[in-house]
Amino acid sequence: MCRYYKYHTTIPGKCLADVMFQYLCITCTIRGLTQRYMAYSLNPHLPKVRWQAVQMLRTGKSTREVARYFGFNQSTIVRWSEKARLRNAGPIPTDSSKPKHHPESLPKEMVDRIIRKRLERNRCGQVVHQELLREGVSVSLSSVQRTLDRCHLTKKRSPWKRPHDFTPRPEASFPGAFLEADTIHLIGPSGDRIYVYTLIDIYSRWTYAEVVEKIGAKESGGFLLRAQTKASFPFVMVQTDNGSEFSIGFTHTLLRQGARHRHSRVRRSNDQAHVERFNRTLQEECLDQVEHGVKTFRKALKKYLPYYNMERSHMGINYQTPLQVMQRY
Repeated sequence: MCRYYKYHTTIPGKCLADVMFQYLCITCTIRGLTQRYMAYSLNPHLPKVRWQAVQMLRTGKSTREVARYFGFNQSTIVRWSEKARLRNAGPIPTDSSKPKHHPESLPKEMVDRIIRKRLERNRCGQVVHQELLREGVSVSLSSVQRTLDRCHLTKKRSPWKRPHDFTPRPEASFPGAFLEADTIHLIGPSGDRIYVYTLIDIYSRWTYAEVVEKIGAKESGGFLLRAQTKASFPFVMVQTDNGSEFSIGFTHTLLRQGARHRHSRVRRSNDQAHVERFNRTLQEECLDQVEHGVKTFRKALKKYLPYYNMERSHMGINYQTPLQVMQRY
């Protein structure tokens, strides 16, 4: 049986009691939430042994006889019997060895104040700590953070979240030193999706593109291999966004070809500025000029890419063509 502490808050949609229960380390189930702590014994068979002792006691044996048989104190058997009566049936779980009180623990009023301050604006622990100090409350930052963590009021990093690399961006000092790849998502006349893989070399502005009906890590790797056969220079590093089509499978394809893979930074759209500008140019000068369809797009790209790489002048490379830059190098 647990003690119920009533707290009231004027914040709509928030219940201060829920978080206070967690802080007070109540081990019973409250509204579907169960708190578990380190037990004084890690023996997984003890709950079953307790239940066997209670069953033997119910056959008519005395508590002393059961205690001698199982090797426990008589008072222990009495406590097990009382717990079994409350639980009706089944193994008796091991209770927590966590102390109920600590001489240096924060007062309940202090914990209440920390939780209220957190729920008011949902600010981080550092801000909550500074606001409490301004109000004349003497409490350490570690105590505030620990209290919020015990009450599950801190945001934890998801274990399923994919980590992002921090590969430094190289200088595009020669053709193939640094390339950017991306995908364009379009809708066909019948509502089907059409995808266009795009690739651009930052130094020479040489580009390559393909129209596909499906994207993925395998398809992205195949696109890169075909682009490498079309280029007159080896790829050293390719940068992409964090889309699923450029996941670990695409990275392994690059590594097998002796190239490296770099992901653009999250929420840094300028990292892919060159390929994004090429995507816009490709759509305005080529794809939007023909009927939307896989066959028509492939036919249009077959004519447009040679023009882009050999005839079209680019302001970014001093009004030269990509072919002229590669020949000079």
